[in-house]
Amino acid sequence: MPSSSGPPPGHSRPGTLPRVVDNGPRTGNKVALTFDADMTTAMKAQLASGAVRSYANLPIIDMLERQKIPATFFLTGMWVEQYPELTDRLAANPNFELANHSYGHQGFTPKCYSLGQVPSNLMTEDVAKTFRIVESHHGRQTRYFRFPGLCHDQAALGALAPLGLTVVDGDVVSGDPFATAYQPIVRAVLSTVKPGSVVIMHVTEANAQYTDEALPLILAGLAEKGLVPATLSEVLGVA
Repeated sequence: MPSSSGPPPGHSRPGTLPRVVDNGPRTGNKVALTFDADMTTAMKAQLASGAVRSYANLPIIDMLERQKIPATFFLTGMWVEQYPELTDRLAANPNFELANHSYGHQGFTPKCYSLGQVPSNLMTEDVAKTFRIVESHHGRQTRYFRFPGLCHDQAALGALAPLGLTVVDGDVVSGDPFATAYQPIVRAVLSTVKPGSVVIMHVTEANAQYTDEALPLILAGLAEKGLVPATLSEVLGVA
């Protein structure tokens, strides 16, 4: 749990603009595998109607657990509410850490793809609420936040200043939500990854359906490059 006396080491102090990071130091051989767990009201409706079977890619989690691969999961509050037992499973794994991806995956800037927008006066509470939801599941909690769509501006950063967090974008975008096969995901990651990289993938099965097929080849390719998966905290040097 975060300390009430101040932010964990490496995070911005409440009242100051959050740090925004894309990657860790380019020394060593560690890379962070991060997985976003998106959920919107429209996605919840698709689940409820049966139009979509699942927004939880269990083969990814099985694989990471089986191989004891560290990973960091950026969870939306709505996804946690939809999958509380699975969140407990993630929290119980000492190789996983949990981070914040907003409550309902709305944009924090105008025209952030087709995500809509969180009203400016509700941005702080949207993220604070999500921290509370995620923290209730215990495990390795962090004060990392990733904006939906990676969309942020000074107003959005200012809204999050009271929360004492670090904004994490990433320098390796897998493109898995838009992929129509696993090969482009593998190429996107392995062609750009380097020491200190933060790799962005998704664990939302129905809208990133090839990530589990890509992951074994990504892990093998990282090993060939001499790169070792680690938690985001380890890669950023705050663990």
